[in-house]
Amino acid sequence: MRKVALLLIVLLGVTHFVTVSRCEDDDTENKEQVEEDSDDEEEEEEDEDDDTEVKEENGVLIVTDNNFDTFMEGKDTVLVEFYAPWCGHCKQFAPEYEKIAQTLKDNDPPIPVAKVDATAATELAKRFEVSGYPTIKIIKNGEPVDYDGERTEKAIVDRVKEVAQPDWKPPPEATLVLTKDNFDETVNNADIILVEFYAPWCGHCKRLAPEYEKAAKELSQRSPPIPLAKVDATVEAEIATRFGVTGYPTLKIFRRGKVFDYNGPREKYGIVDYMGEQAGPPSKQVQTVKQVQELIKDGDDTVIVGVFSSEQDRAYEIYIEACNTLREDFTFRHSFSSEVAKQLKTKPGHVVAVQPEKFRSKYEPESHTLALKDSTSVSEVQEFFRKHAIPLVGHRKPSNDAKRYSQRPLVVVYYGVDFSFDYRKATQYWRSKVLAVAKDFPEYTFAIADEEDYAEELKSLGLSESGEEVNVGILAEGGKKFAMEPEEFDSEVLQDFVVAFKKGKLKPIIKSQPVPKSNKGPVKVVVGKTFDEIVMDTQNDVLIEFYAPWCGHCKKLEPDYLALGKKYKGEKNLVIAKMDTTANDVPNESYKVEGFPTIYFAPSNSKQSPVKFEGGDRTLEGLSKFVEKYATKLSQQRDEL
Repeated sequence: MRKVALLLIVLLGVTHFVTVSRCEDDDTENKEQVEEDSDDEEEEEEDEDDDTEVKEENGVLIVTDNNFDTFMEGKDTVLVEFYAPWCGHCKQFAPEYEKIAQTLKDNDPPIPVAKVDATAATELAKRFEVSGYPTIKIIKNGEPVDYDGERTEKAIVDRVKEVAQPDWKPPPEATLVLTKDNFDETVNNADIILVEFYAPWCGHCKRLAPEYEKAAKELSQRSPPIPLAKVDATVEAEIATRFGVTGYPTLKIFRRGKVFDYNGPREKYGIVDYMGEQAGPPSKQVQTVKQVQELIKDGDDTVIVGVFSSEQDRAYEIYIEACNTLREDFTFRHSFSSEVAKQLKTKPGHVVAVQPEKFRSKYEPESHTLALKDSTSVSEVQEFFRKHAIPLVGHRKPSNDAKRYSQRPLVVVYYGVDFSFDYRKATQYWRSKVLAVAKDFPEYTFAIADEEDYAEELKSLGLSESGEEVNVGILAEGGKKFAMEPEEFDSEVLQDFVVAFKKGKLKPIIKSQPVPKSNKGPVKVVVGKTFDEIVMDTQNDVLIEFYAPWCGHCKKLEPDYLALGKKYKGEKNLVIAKMDTTANDVPNESYKVEGFPTIYFAPSNSKQSPVKFEGGDRTLEGLSKFVEKYATKLSQQRDEL
């Protein structure tokens, strides 16, 4: 027993010794860890202290969001490149930029050369409105001067030295500033002028500003110059209202005081090219019979020619004014030649519209003529253009769809349309069968279309796999679509289909998810088949959100939109609804969806004129204000709003 007791005592002693040793080891480790952590913190503090330090790489200073402002203090002129690490042009430019840095470093006095990684220094990129790489700016006394010249050492160094001169001042803006004091005089006396209506706080306006100024500078150097101007619409509200300005920026073209919409690009080269075209005459002169013959023989669109005695002819003035507004929709021509007049079987003071040879038929005249008198209005001439813009059965294409085939109902015959020499006969064979029917329905527009150009449209009609060589669809008003049952195509078959449509015997094709079995939630689910039943119900006001399941903005909106539905759940005549537009057709053209989410309010008394939600405040409060502003059947107003 004594031996056992002694053994236990020895074991307890050893255990105590080991424990103490481990504690000491742990203390040592903890102390070492604390010291390491302390060292790390000191290093981090040092790193933080270094945030404002400007480092140098191959002679180029590296500036960031954290050190830019302190770096710029007290400096008169600095050259700065905004780049992206992945940008090929930036990589190619890097050696040249390093040479520039060395050259300007040797200047007397030296001029600092810096670079900014715009993908990391996002605040700087935003402040200096950097939208492409590399972007080069010369900072003069804190203000940026854009550099748009060649990316060579000589060109950049020369420009920087020029800006660095003590007496250098930025050139005056090429863009004219218009106010109530000079607006009317300026636009009334200009043959052509482009005017931008802007708001100082508008982000789109800020992005446009440098491009607009560059375009103004280039166009001011033309002969004759084409002026560009701007109006602060928040200050000159009366002018903005007079010309229907409701958003920013809005651009308008003025010709001797007459206003036209600007439909061109919004970057320098696009503006320059577009305004160059707009400054020219809207009609091109034809001088020979051969020119007219070629247009008619090989043309793909209506040939419109005005014939006049001279440029002083009053009829010519009316014609040119009418052409100006529609210059983007038609190609206009005019002639002072008696031979051309003879070829067109007309005389001076008349406008002739002729369809190209391939679109002629025995069911319609070869040409249409309008006599221009002193009393003829511009609108009458324009109506003549529009009326004879397409033949009885024309060729609908993506390039002319919006301008020529927007009218509904539109009867479209789809097949392999090809007017080249080898396939023209087959194309005209099927077209002749369509012509035989089209002549009996002048109230409808008929067209042929290539099945490959409109593969998606055929798919939406359920005809993409019909197995037929020729398919037919009718695009009706309100976005409704009708498909002819696949069968061997002939004039009689087409005739029966159009007659059935006219009598209202056809059911529209609507892409739709299944109708929900239960739809009692705070936000009603609308599908293609229930759109008319729910959204167009004249007993209810309806707020409808068109969304896409993958849309990030839609997902962000979802909680607020659900809360909105719950808020108005007790309103018997107000429906909060949503529709997945990727899986359902919107069978009404008044509800256009061009992005996600798109929200409309459909008042009970104005279903064909819904109000689009344009505000950026897609919160519960913002949506509630929108609903209560346009609601016609709310039982009570909400106190909190």
